[in-house]
Amino acid sequence: MPGMTAAPTPTPAKRPRVPKTVWDLVFTLVIPILILSPNILGSGISIAEQVFGGGTTGNVRAYLLAALIPVGYVLWDLLVNRNVSPVALIGGAGALFSGALAFWYVDGFWYAIKDSARSYLTGLLFLISAATSVPLFRVFIDATSIGESPEHRAATQTAMRDPVVRRGLVQGTVVFAALDLIGGVVNSVVNYQRVTAKFGTDDFNAQIAAVNAVMRVPGLIISLVGVAGAVWLLNRAVKARYGEGASLFEPGKLADRMRERGEPVA
Repeated sequence: MPGMTAAPTPTPAKRPRVPKTVWDLVFTLVIPILILSPNILGSGISIAEQVFGGGTTGNVRAYLLAALIPVGYVLWDLLVNRNVSPVALIGGAGALFSGALAFWYVDGFWYAIKDSARSYLTGLLFLISAATSVPLFRVFIDATSIGESPEHRAATQTAMRDPVVRRGLVQGTVVFAALDLIGGVVNSVVNYQRVTAKFGTDDFNAQIAAVNAVMRVPGLIISLVGVAGAVWLLNRAVKARYGEGASLFEPGKLADRMRERGEPVA
């Protein structure tokens, strides 16, 4: 009608996105556990039995599927999101390593070692890197500054080349490596105690599923302690060099401290 304006078209509400951490949990823990279970949630359904025909062959195929789904998920995430950051690439390489080890059919002691091999390899690589010109914990610091302005990123890079800060970076890398190795040892001990069945049996797959569920939280806690310890050592070194308030994780403040001291930011 004259004098009336059309009502604005309502904007459809955006559906909340499922957080990536939830997808990570689903594809790296929940789905593999369900595949390995000989009695999914008490339903009497077994992937090894109903899908793969049961017996040793069915159990081995279910074991491989459960091991390779997390690998496929990590690689899919890398390709779809085109995430080529050093941290993502390290994660992708670790996933491929774990996927390759899935075809090493062992039980008992060697399975306990195999299940922690990724932690052992990562820990050793970081430990070795601490004696080189590029301590690998620097990869994580570089990743946090990717979205920063050129000036702020330059300040971070300059700080990490400073001898005092580099010493903290080396110490942080060693702490991170040590906690990764400790986490691997703890995981191996638990697997050795609890995964006692023969490879290719229903019990073997069930025991793996149980240990994976039990060890997820302790393993995460150990990793977080390693990261927290490394970050604390690094921040302590930065504050000792540039003063209170300076932090690699706040490059703006770091650049300000550098200018206050009359030091070049880049």
